[in-house]
Amino acid sequence: MVFNDGLRARQQAHRAGLPYIPDGALSKQVITQAKDTPQRAWLGEVSAVVLQQALADLNVAYRNFFASIAGKRKGRPVAPPRFRSRKDSRQAIRFTANARFRVLDNGRLRLPKIGDLRVRWSRELPALPSSVTLIKDAAGRYFASFVVQSPDEPLPAVESEVGIDLGPTHFAVLSDGTKVAAPRLPRRAARRPRRLHKALSRKTKGSNRRRRAVVALARAHARVADTRRDFHHKLSTTIIRDNQAVYVEDLAVVGLARTRLAKSVHDAGWSQLPLISRSWTCQCGSVHDRDINAARNVLATGRADNSNDRGARVGPPVMVALRSEAVIHPDAAPSTRSVAGIHVL
Repeated sequence: MVFNDGLRARQQAHRAGLPYIPDGALSKQVITQAKDTPQRAWLGEVSAVVLQQALADLNVAYRNFFASIAGKRKGRPVAPPRFRSRKDSRQAIRFTANARFRVLDNGRLRLPKIGDLRVRWSRELPALPSSVTLIKDAAGRYFASFVVQSPDEPLPAVESEVGIDLGPTHFAVLSDGTKVAAPRLPRRAARRPRRLHKALSRKTKGSNRRRRAVVALARAHARVADTRRDFHHKLSTTIIRDNQAVYVEDLAVVGLARTRLAKSVHDAGWSQLPLISRSWTCQCGSVHDRDINAARNVLATGRADNSNDRGARVGPPVMVALRSEAVIHPDAAPSTRSVAGIHVL
């Protein structure tokens, strides 16, 4: 089904083999008329704004799908919307200002057709919220996410800049020589999900014990995820507050985490070292660290990039190559690649 009005939406629906339904007709068919049927009478127990927001999310999903197949959307290809899996226990609803939700003076959240909810606030709202999303995760926990508009308060300017390299040995390596180790969870926290997963596999499908085991496993995974998320937020906040500009690599971090051999393309440069070698000693006697050099290359590349956010045209300083590196060795194998576009060090 397609929910965009106009001739272009009709053509997109025809090419995709989907029926075209205007927005108003769809809302009337699946919400207003469905409430009068015995099978969908439960739709009247919730706010109509929540149902309209579900249709709006579906509309956005189809817009992204058609933009993806037309080549107008950046990133990975987007598949057409599909029904949520029954194994996905995450649920979410969104209330906009039309629903007339309120944050009461006693700290409770009033929602239409639900009532007043007790909330454990993580922070005070800087302004009146325009919408609120209630989320229930797999561990059975509820979260309220508010959308507010607050004035931008820039951080004080600093002089330092930093480049960041990601690698398999450390979580992040900074160009100033700082190495951030990956967070190591306690052994007890790491063993608990494996033990609960084994216990879940022994439960009978459809039984109450299996449902309780699923929730217990989800809580164990949520505890581990919260620990890692807390580490990421604290580290990113520290880096942003201490540096005026931050340069990172444009690489697929998801693919980097899948293998131990994945490494930055900004490694040793002319030195063809195995990935197990993390440092080497130069002929001049100085010791070089592979990860720190990669972070420094990221910093230099970011400063020299003409498309950075600051718009500055900053290039690396001119360096005179050593004679041993500039001459052509007679025993070197000839290259079969074209020299076009290859930078000369």
